Amino acid sequence: MPELADVCNLATEKLFAVFSENMGPRQYIELAKAIGKEIKNGIDGIVIGHGTDTMHHTAGALAFMIQNPPVPIVLVGSQRSSDRPSSDAALNLIHATTAAATSDIAEVMVCMFGPTSDEYGLLHRGTRVRKMHSSYRSTFRTIGDIPLAMIERDRITPLTDAYNRRRTDREVKITPFFEERVAMVYYYPNMQPDIIDSLVDNGYRGIVIAGTGLGHVNKPVYPAIERATKKGVAIYMTVQTLWGYVHMFVYDTGRDLMARGIVPAENMLPEVAYVKLGWALGQTDDLDEVRRIMLTPIASEITEREPYNGYLIYQGGVPEVEAFLKKVHK
Repeated sequence: MPELADVCNLATEKLFAVFSENMGPRQYIELAKAIGKEIKNGIDGIVIGHGTDTMHHTAGALAFMIQNPPVPIVLVGSQRSSDRPSSDAALNLIHATTAAATSDIAEVMVCMFGPTSDEYGLLHRGTRVRKMHSSYRSTFRTIGDIPLAMIERDRITPLTDAYNRRRTDREVKITPFFEERVAMVYYYPNMQPDIIDSLVDNGYRGIVIAGTGLGHVNKPVYPAIERATKKGVAIYMTVQTLWGYVHMFVYDTGRDLMARGIVPAENMLPEVAYVKLGWALGQTDDLDEVRRIMLTPIASEITEREPYNGYLIYQGGVPEVEAFLKKVHK
């Protein structure tokens, strides 16, 4: 990519050669430590080339392990390989490098195409982003919020002013901890209690449930949940809807589950709650302290409210979205 020479002075280091489905806690920890070292050495920005399938998991993990960074940390990938005419690899890399070199946004971010065309890219906050399509180049979307910025080859346009600014100091807090015995369970109708029991029997210390509606599971699972929490397993509830908050006081189901020890995880995305619970349990066995860590916002993984325009995901045919698109795509 000779074009990158016009953007910045670039040094590269290869840490892993794995498909993104093979990324996990060991890689998160090594990556966080390597980034911390580079920041201390005076680097002005970080670009991380990463497969798209689990890039949002890694972004979430790094947002907790690398706190208050003074420089941008940008994860980038491509939906289509560089040998294809429709590849997004080159432009994504140009955008990501531009963001790392010149952006004022000093956070862990994901940089990928905005629309499926090559008009612009988007910078997504690492704890609020998710891969939403298997093949579109515009697969990554900010969930429950709006993207941090639009990015073009020669311009970065912030979409919000609520972000951490770049600083000239080299101070950063690296907390490279992760408990691997944490699971994420996607609830489905007729789920049996042995799913939970088997995790407990195999020594799992934490479970994140992606529940229905406002945060629900069926009654047959209740006894297993109670057995798990009595054994000291931390169980947190998120929602399958992705948008919205867990509200477990509304129906008997939610209140019954809380009485059995489940903790609502506000509007954390399931994958983000999973990596945060692994990170929290990697630091302490005290469940009260785990709860404090989980429910204390660190990198906007929990927000006070979701913006009215955060729900736009270019859903074809929805009248208000079509009206919006006509304004920006003449």
